Amino acid sequence: MAAPRVDAKDLVARAAAAREHAYAPYSDYPVGAAVLAGSGRIYPGCNVENASFGLTVCAERTAVLAAVAAGERTLHALAVVTEDGAAPCGACRQVLLEFASGDAMPVVLATPDGAFRETTLGALLPHPFTRKPD
Repeated sequence: MAAPRVDAKDLVARAAAAREHAYAPYSDYPVGAAVLAGSGRIYPGCNVENASFGLTVCAERTAVLAAVAAGERTLHALAVVTEDGAAPCGACRQVLLEFASGDAMPVVLATPDGAFRETTLGALLPHPFTRKPD
């Protein structure tokens, strides 16, 4: 099966819509994300903070976990919308790698006004920790 086509603008729009649902009372930094899965379906996610900060879940991981919970195992693209176009944290990069179609997987970093830049997961995580084949 061929990889689904990545429409960066659509992915950013879905991430922006997810950002509207963020629960960020502590940081006041809402984040929205959307992943394009192997089925062609897009899964949104938003950050959900907690008074016990270690229990906070990032938008990117929320989107990945929603995809996995729906049975997806391969991700082909990610869009993230933040106030300043920030990249995913290290933990999110590692989780993305677990399900990415490869290190060339597109990552779109956007702001609420629709401006965006594209990079790849490999550029964001150049020396990843991976399991070795059996």
